[in-house]
Amino acid sequence: MHKEFKKGLVWFRRDLRVHDNAALSNAILRCEEVHCVFVFDCNILDVLPRHDRRVEFIQGSVVALDAALRALAQKPEAGLIVLYAAAEVALPALAGELQVDAVITARDYEPYARQRDDAVRAALKSQGIAMVTVKDHVIFEERELLTQMAKPYGVFSPYLRSWLAKLAQQLPAIHSATSADKVLGKRPSQHAKPPPSLQALGFESTNLLQLGIAPGEAGATALLNDFVGRLDRYDETRNFPSIKGPSYLGVHLRFGTVSIRQLVHLAYEKKLQHSAGATTWLSELVWRDFYFQILANFPQVSVGAFKPDYDAIVWESGEVAQQRYEAWCEARTGYPIVDAAMAQINETGYMHNRLRMVAGSFLVKHLGINWRWGERYFAEKLNDFDLSANNGGWQWVSSSGCDAQPYFRIFNPVTQSEKFDAEGKFIRRYVPQLAKLDAKSIHAPWAAKPLVLAAADVVLGQDYPRPIVDHAEARAATLTRYGAVRKTN
Repeated sequence: MHKEFKKGLVWFRRDLRVHDNAALSNAILRCEEVHCVFVFDCNILDVLPRHDRRVEFIQGSVVALDAALRALAQKPEAGLIVLYAAAEVALPALAGELQVDAVITARDYEPYARQRDDAVRAALKSQGIAMVTVKDHVIFEERELLTQMAKPYGVFSPYLRSWLAKLAQQLPAIHSATSADKVLGKRPSQHAKPPPSLQALGFESTNLLQLGIAPGEAGATALLNDFVGRLDRYDETRNFPSIKGPSYLGVHLRFGTVSIRQLVHLAYEKKLQHSAGATTWLSELVWRDFYFQILANFPQVSVGAFKPDYDAIVWESGEVAQQRYEAWCEARTGYPIVDAAMAQINETGYMHNRLRMVAGSFLVKHLGINWRWGERYFAEKLNDFDLSANNGGWQWVSSSGCDAQPYFRIFNPVTQSEKFDAEGKFIRRYVPQLAKLDAKSIHAPWAAKPLVLAAADVVLGQDYPRPIVDHAEARAATLTRYGAVRKTN
């Protein structure tokens, strides 16, 4: 059967899997011969620290993807071409070298990715090569769900209703890789080599594997299989950081070692069976689409507040700001739940979602620090860092984003701690110097009686810091800070 393209090149990016891969499936259907490539983009990697869990995760996932492609092709000479270069230069050069007619890839919605893809598209066009982009990372793209006024949604609740209604009409198809063995071609000899090691890329091993974070589709499958048995109780367990409540699939969604369609199919089928846990989890997956469409429709959020008036807020500055920010980063604010959350992200690259809200709110509304500082820190530390979700989360806690919490809603870290880590198990895990304190005292050690502190071997200001700010005073300062902006508008 004659196909549209004689030879195609699948460019893997944030879709490091063979199952339900839209770009791979598209290429198999439309091309007589298919090659596959992944580019370690030096524009991204060269500015990262040499110890980066995400790079190690990607490298391991690329190794797994190469093996999966060779298995799919049923020939060892096939597999993944792996390059380390500037993608906008290397990709068009490879396409020309292989004499392909089309490059097929999944759309990316981040500003840098869009600029890069525009450059690649132009370079390919000059060679007479088509660039075909397909939807893979989301269920619905930025213009697929609009209000009755044909505008993008800026509030989550109506977006969720619209999203669920559209999903009910037609579940997204799962993409097949059938006949891959007939079209996946042999790599040219100069490219027929294993993916580079982490060290060859200039990076060092991290504690990724010790943390039990297995890369690739196999890692995602193991987590998903474990989560399925807990899914029905997700609504009851998701807010408690010491309980195994979440799916922990964030990093796999970020790099596409699991398909969002697969997860939505699972959640939706369980929702139809009246699973409260699945219903809640599905809404969390919809938040992901929501923030993707916010970034795509309102790209200015990547450099400023969704509500422009909030860019005028006067944040703490100078030495005070720097000292407070460093204390927050280094888990020494004197508020145990905040410090435990920051210790978790520093040690593991993961932070429980409830604690992302608590720690984020504390930085902005207790310490008076510009939310962009926190956004940047999370971007550096989170294994599952995703620009749209990270930006959306920080704009939510700072009240500057779409559908954000009201500016006067200020989390009390002690109350949050007592509610979501009542026994102090999470705090003891990440703030071990407080491990001997009882469940009542551990949330606010400065309020504990001297004899209680002494019995727990805690000397405030020595073993553990005193609170960096007073909650009531910080709350008043925040109301004044935000109120000043609101009065001028």
